[in-house]
Amino acid sequence: MGLRHAVVAPGSRSTPMALALAERSDVALQIAHDERSAAFIALGIGLATHVPAALLCTSGTAATHFHAAVVEADLSGVPLLVLTADRPPELQGIGAPQTINQVRLYGDVVRCFADPGVAEGGEASTWREMAAHWWALATGRDAGPVHVNLQFREPLVGVAGELPPAIALADGPGELPSQELATVATLLTGKRGLIIAGGGVSDAASVAALANMLQWPVFADPRSGCRGLAQAVSCFDAILRATPFAAAHRPEVVLHLGEPPASKVLGQWLQAGSAVHVHVHEQRRTIDPLRLVTHRITCDTTSFCNELSALLSPATETTWLADWRRAEQLGQQTIDATVAARSLSEPQVARLLSDGAQLVVSSSMPVRDVEWFGQSGSTTRVYSNRGANGIDGVIATAIGVAVGSGDKTVVLLGDVAFCHDQSSLTALAARRLPITIVVVDNDGGGIFSFLPQATTLPSERFEQLFGTPHGTDIVAVARAHGLGATTATTLGELRAALADAAVTVVRVASDRTRNVVEHNRINAAVAAAIS
Repeated sequence: MGLRHAVVAPGSRSTPMALALAERSDVALQIAHDERSAAFIALGIGLATHVPAALLCTSGTAATHFHAAVVEADLSGVPLLVLTADRPPELQGIGAPQTINQVRLYGDVVRCFADPGVAEGGEASTWREMAAHWWALATGRDAGPVHVNLQFREPLVGVAGELPPAIALADGPGELPSQELATVATLLTGKRGLIIAGGGVSDAASVAALANMLQWPVFADPRSGCRGLAQAVSCFDAILRATPFAAAHRPEVVLHLGEPPASKVLGQWLQAGSAVHVHVHEQRRTIDPLRLVTHRITCDTTSFCNELSALLSPATETTWLADWRRAEQLGQQTIDATVAARSLSEPQVARLLSDGAQLVVSSSMPVRDVEWFGQSGSTTRVYSNRGANGIDGVIATAIGVAVGSGDKTVVLLGDVAFCHDQSSLTALAARRLPITIVVVDNDGGGIFSFLPQATTLPSERFEQLFGTPHGTDIVAVARAHGLGATTATTLGELRAALADAAVTVVRVASDRTRNVVEHNRINAAVAAAIS
């Protein structure tokens, strides 16, 4: 499978490559008016398709605005081809405009850096081989960004020539570590354990088969695609706040698949236990923020689960899973009853959006609310930039997901993340994408209200440094870009806005202080029901 999407930020020095991409009928071209938006759109395409998009900009500081998305692509294992145009050697170091040192600009966060020199027609026969190498590095088992710095001399306008013949690319997973699988099978047999499935899980059915064989619950992060499984426990954050139940149900073994969930309560509960921890992930980097992992296996989760299941005999003890399933049912029933008893709240918004169109969530309160209060049984595809956990480029990422998938996409983010990515609204109306942006507006950094700073600092200092009210009129900003926008004050109004193709931005007003109270109220109700 070759290149299908390209994202271009306009500029002069990149003209030869921009023209070449634009003239390809088999490449869908997206134009973004600033480089940061362009980069996150390309990231979103990679998230949705698992195929790298080509990301192109001109020379100079333009390339520096790609950096945040390149970092996220590295940490999240998203394939990406970063193409930065550059001036030739004779224009370097003499004060030529739009010229900086672009050599290894992104450091070691890329899978490969290449600077093949000035493009000369006589060397065209080597281009396919180089491109195949870069593609293989971007799409391999340890997928991620590749940076190619392309030097062009004037004249920059011309006619694209014929490409050299295509090269067949090797494809397929590497061999699984059979001895490690046998060791893990021994560790898991006859034990009370749990599977924590996060972002990076490639196939929910393989997880279900393994969980059924072990009779273990699956703590399902919404990004895992596992919330529809019969063994899934979705409201694990609230369940673990029921201290007697949590203390009586500590696992002996924990199998971590992919990236960890956001829940701090889960992390603290795991750290207080003495379980064996096995982590499986395609990326070679260490993902162990709790410093608990005792066994680490690098391979795709589908192959691991399938081959491990073949080594196991069905478990005979079923009360362990039944206990967790009863806690899940009680928790979900309590959340339903509790959020329904109040006016539109941030948890209620997350609960509604977690069971619908594919969802892109900001890595602040939205990703936590969807994780903690999302619907059970949901098969919604959920995306979030949890590699670096930044809130930059959330709207642009959602644009990329919508472009790459072609499906209806909803993005849930806070007002600060919205303000941070306003530039991605530029020309969004002209893209005619099936996208709805839901903005929870509490006029500031709502997530900080859950941290010790909120209760230990004087209110004036907290508001100055963390609350940071900005007073932006979200609806007016959206309308200034020619987008349909409205404010929803009830669950019915929110549902109606989501169904209205003329509405792109939906604002939901919230209050930071009341939001903390609402979270505590829901969690207390679940803990009481289970205890």
